[in-house]
Amino acid sequence: MIEIDGSYGEGGGQVVRTAIALSAVTGKDVKVTNIRKNRPKPGLKQQHLKALETAARICEARVSGLFPGSSELFFAPVEIKGGKYEIDIGTAGSITLLLQSLMPALPFAEEKVELTIRGGTDVAWSPTIDYLQHITLRALEQLGYAGSVTLKKRGYYPRGGGEVSAVFKPCKLRGFHFRKEEENGRTVEDRRVEETRKGGRNPTQRTEVLGISHASNLPAHVPARQAEAAESMLLETGYGSRINIQSLELLSTGSGITLWTGYCGGSALGERGLPAEKVGRRAAEEIVSELRSNASVDVHLADQLIPYMALAGNSSYTVRELTLHAATNIWVTEQFLDVKFRIEEKEGLFEVSVD
Repeated sequence: MIEIDGSYGEGGGQVVRTAIALSAVTGKDVKVTNIRKNRPKPGLKQQHLKALETAARICEARVSGLFPGSSELFFAPVEIKGGKYEIDIGTAGSITLLLQSLMPALPFAEEKVELTIRGGTDVAWSPTIDYLQHITLRALEQLGYAGSVTLKKRGYYPRGGGEVSAVFKPCKLRGFHFRKEEENGRTVEDRRVEETRKGGRNPTQRTEVLGISHASNLPAHVPARQAEAAESMLLETGYGSRINIQSLELLSTGSGITLWTGYCGGSALGERGLPAEKVGRRAAEEIVSELRSNASVDVHLADQLIPYMALAGNSSYTVRELTLHAATNIWVTEQFLDVKFRIEEKEGLFEVSVD
């Protein structure tokens, strides 16, 4: 049995999510203690419980410690099974974080896994559903991962009501080295900087940022203003953009915007009293800081890729900052798998690699 101190490093729910997924993959029992010990409300929350219950169903695990506020968990997997599963988080708990507990294990299932999940799709402190679809899964495809996620309905805090369907097929992961897209020996960003210095070029030829700006039960001008503010800032910094606008009427009220290009993204959620323009600019500022760094992946994807790279082997990426989340994920992954990550600082970036 592997014992994991849940307060290690970042000390949040990610420790539990990665530990459970890799326990399922390796077949090793795991005991996690001090779960979310330093959080204002320690222990397991509702969204953690639903993720763990689903993981236990999929791999026929014996499990104890599944109750709200639990600070200790025991998980003993048997075999990863395919099939259809329905999960209702019951709150605006993050659907994307629930999927993080399952996705690293699903390539090793006997047959495909089909999930219908209800909860929050665009909530604080978690990747948006658009980030998962357009950045995370696109990157995982390079590692041989076979999964797709379809958004049925958005769900915002506090009422939730979002719905997602997802299909994951058994597959064999392969190594991949994430690099900035290159053309004639120069990165896209190198060319953009050079051409901007020369007076710019036709907007249709710029590095293009894609995005979705959305709102539910709010005036149609709200998502439009979010998009306009993001587009304006991106144009100021030399990037073209195409942002889709969605004005919705759903169970929950809220708004947000997600931007992406390559393996970099930026997102922001609306808040009561926060102008739509600030929401749009926040998302644009986030992706611009990533693109200007010339890193191959953004700081959020760098965290998420760790267990998959370890399972695939012979993989690497560069990132502008190695966050505590990523460092913690590396530590947890190394407890389960016979791998050792290397971290080197090169030209202002961190290169993270595994053989």
